[in-house]
Amino acid sequence: MKAVKTIELTIRQEHILDIVKENGPITGEQIAEKLSLTRATLRPDLAILTMAGFLDARPRVGYFYTGKTGSQMLTEKVKNITVSEYQSIPVSVSESSSVYDAICTMFLEDVGTLFVIDSHSTLVGVLSRKDLLRASIGKQKLETMPVSIIMTRMPNITMCKKDDLIIEVANKLIDKQIDALPVVCECDKGSGYEVVGRMTKTNITKLLVDLASDDLI
Repeated sequence: MKAVKTIELTIRQEHILDIVKENGPITGEQIAEKLSLTRATLRPDLAILTMAGFLDARPRVGYFYTGKTGSQMLTEKVKNITVSEYQSIPVSVSESSSVYDAICTMFLEDVGTLFVIDSHSTLVGVLSRKDLLRASIGKQKLETMPVSIIMTRMPNITMCKKDDLIIEVANKLIDKQIDALPVVCECDKGSGYEVVGRMTKTNITKLLVDLASDDLI
């Protein structure tokens, strides 16, 4: 998908597009003949135009023009990107951990959300910066207060799976006004959900940076 956003085509690539628009579907050999070039010479140009989405190719048929603008192609690509392509490693704490330990973990791991797991290593809660800040303002001892008292519990946890679309996850983050979602897979123990990753606003930002840099391929 390289160069999807504002690809700068060479004069020859523009000429190839014009030929395909007028004559498609057309084979690579026929295009080469019209340009008085060899098929091998055109192969890199055809590959670029196909990967960028300007052209499509069908075996034994040839190349044809997709008729899509750069923004349309970009939109289609974004809508097909899944969580598994951008998820990061989850940071978890035990439900028996103290609030003090959770604060230390959040600071050391430099994350804004912690996932709370039970003895089966399955998801039972979520801790945000706000949860820990709220607890630290109170008069109770943080070293003896378990995170289970202040965490958001199941079934009030918004989750996602690795096959979910990133655009759907972004909408959940906005709608719920939260910083991160646990990426889970179903299991037959504990809460029934094992945490296998996390999707955060930072992950979404990484996607935007890749799009702007044409790094999605």
